[in-house]
Amino acid sequence: MPKILFLTLHRKERSPGQRFRHEQYLDFLEKNGFDITYSNMLTAKQDKVFYGSGNTLGKISVGLSAMLKRFRDVVRANRFDYIFIYRDAFFFGVLFEWLFMRSKAKLIFDFDDSIWLQDENPNQSLFQKLKNPAKTGKIISYCDLTIAGNEYLAKYASIHTKNITIIPTTIDLKEYTKTEVVKDSRVCIGWSGSFSTIKHFEGSTEALKLIKEKYQDKVYFKVIGDGDYINQKLGVKGLPWNAKTEVSDLCEIDIGIMPLPEDNWSKGKCGLKGLQYMALEIPTIMSPVGVNSDIIQNGKNGFLAATTKEWVDTLSILIEDASLRDKVGKAGRITVENGYSVEANKGKWLAAFSF
Repeated sequence: MPKILFLTLHRKERSPGQRFRHEQYLDFLEKNGFDITYSNMLTAKQDKVFYGSGNTLGKISVGLSAMLKRFRDVVRANRFDYIFIYRDAFFFGVLFEWLFMRSKAKLIFDFDDSIWLQDENPNQSLFQKLKNPAKTGKIISYCDLTIAGNEYLAKYASIHTKNITIIPTTIDLKEYTKTEVVKDSRVCIGWSGSFSTIKHFEGSTEALKLIKEKYQDKVYFKVIGDGDYINQKLGVKGLPWNAKTEVSDLCEIDIGIMPLPEDNWSKGKCGLKGLQYMALEIPTIMSPVGVNSDIIQNGKNGFLAATTKEWVDTLSILIEDASLRDKVGKAGRITVENGYSVEANKGKWLAAFSF
């Protein structure tokens, strides 16, 4: 029975990236004869320290504990046939990838963002100074196979390796099924993300304020993923992400939005927010950045909007036409079924662990 060691930052069900990249396939891999061991660096308690503000000594303690875990993984590395690294094996440096490369296991690297660039988080300034995101290329060169979430990421990986496969971020449609939510007649415009990506929602607020002025009490706005977020002009108080209510929270949304800035970090994103909306038959508007332009056929299975005017015009069309929302939402679901679902991509994951 082939054995796989998964190396991740977070515990299962904690990180959207991990959940929608590989966690959805763990049961499938086990049913196909693989023995899986999961090794995450942070516990729930350490998570709060690591992502909280201040507490430098606490963060150092978390780092030392994580380092010890990884050295234990190095000691047992030869027991495995494959070692799967999601983004990196440790917060900074490439020591552990270098050590794993010397084991008998084949190394597989998976990434779904432009992680060779720096994305700022003020609560992690200490670790960010040490991390050196440019190490990503070195890690790729150490690995036997690199899995990239889209063509843009694969193009970067190709500088460092020839062994690349593209597997998109996917949705488990058994979990993502549209359900009716009891609500009033107002149209809900919604965004889902996290405290680290709320800045992308902020990029849409100029258009949303104009929509609020135009439609008044006919619309309202919902933000999921940052419980501390408040926008008084839009009447928004953010909701924290909750695994148990994730799908039902999304089902309240009548129009899903995924605004992104036109920058190199955003070009590497894999369209997860938009795919979540589309899987639930929610008509979706996305910025035409990176893979979004591949996912969306403008006006058919969703919409692309770049300027404030395009956002206002597209939102207005959808607010005023419930039948169009229904038609586009259904087409979005079909798009996910055909190209961005677990069912459509599980064969690719099986092949990734069969070389």
